[in-house]
Amino acid sequence: MKLSTLRWTPGSGWVGGRDLPEAQLLLVFGEHAHFQGAECFRELRSLFPKAHIAGCSSSGNLLGSQITDGDVLATAIRFDQATVRLVGAQIAADEDVASRARALAEQLKAPDLRHVIALCDGLNVNATQLAEGLNACGVTVTGGLAGDADRFQATWVMSDGPARQNQVVLVGLYGPLRVKNVFCTGWTEFGAERVVTRAQGKVVYEIDGQPALSLYKKYLGDLASSLPASGMRFPLSITAKPSGHTLTRTLLAVDEKAQSLTFAGEVPQGSTCRLMRTNLDHLIETVDQTSVGVVPDRPDPALCLVFTCLGRRIVLGQMVDEELEAAQRRLGEHVLMTGFYSYGELGPLGQAQMCDLHNQTMCMTTVQE
Repeated sequence: MKLSTLRWTPGSGWVGGRDLPEAQLLLVFGEHAHFQGAECFRELRSLFPKAHIAGCSSSGNLLGSQITDGDVLATAIRFDQATVRLVGAQIAADEDVASRARALAEQLKAPDLRHVIALCDGLNVNATQLAEGLNACGVTVTGGLAGDADRFQATWVMSDGPARQNQVVLVGLYGPLRVKNVFCTGWTEFGAERVVTRAQGKVVYEIDGQPALSLYKKYLGDLASSLPASGMRFPLSITAKPSGHTLTRTLLAVDEKAQSLTFAGEVPQGSTCRLMRTNLDHLIETVDQTSVGVVPDRPDPALCLVFTCLGRRIVLGQMVDEELEAAQRRLGEHVLMTGFYSYGELGPLGQAQMCDLHNQTMCMTTVQE
């Protein structure tokens, strides 16, 4: 397994990565409008004529413990024995996302399929339904929802062609690979357990029969005046029936007239919920402790893909690089850590390792031949 990185900036164009033209896979994350244009894909295709190219727009790119904005970051991968397949699709506004995801998963299924990387539009695709359908892959799935920094205007996905909106791409990894996955939270529940009594998709109207926004404001106290920004520090824990799995949902918007809350993922009506909080040291400590679970077995070259939430970046502020430094220390210098800040993370949950949508987490996947 060989790895190489390259970076595009407005002043320098593409720098690096010329040492691996025979790469089989190129993963690309862009926090610049250049990623959206056809020229970006043409440039990458000329550099890597044999590679499957998959990527998405981001809310910041990661390489080791370094975070960059205003650029495009790509990682080229050449396996010695493993192989790669890619499938992608445009998702229509009225489409059954779970069914389309299952159909894509069926195209990837094979006895030697080891893992699937999934990237999708972060604003227009129902990622909760996407995760449901991706469980048809029969293996672990990790990935993220494309970002657009803090603009929330449009997100883009690249699938062996120029980046497009409303798109999903899946990358299947096959053969003699060792794959490990963890996701880090660091959030703690507090307050009474309550029931979501009226909700539709991502919008919650009532909790325990009370207007959701007024109840949320009651818990936040003085911080309620800076909603929805202060909501990043107080995500919602939801436990849906019948699975019993607990997920984290980030607050994105409030509606004073409807007294409703809009989250970054579906909140099922009838689920139980509690508010969550944390401190910065605990977020970093959680990454330090949890990343032990993805340390490769051998001191050979390995790739660690990091899909982490924009909300964590906002909450951690100037300390954001410390959780990345903690992860890199645990992984070791032989592991190339790369990824992006997302609008949501896709990762395995529970003993069955079923894919689900997460918020305010850091999902980590290591791949080693």
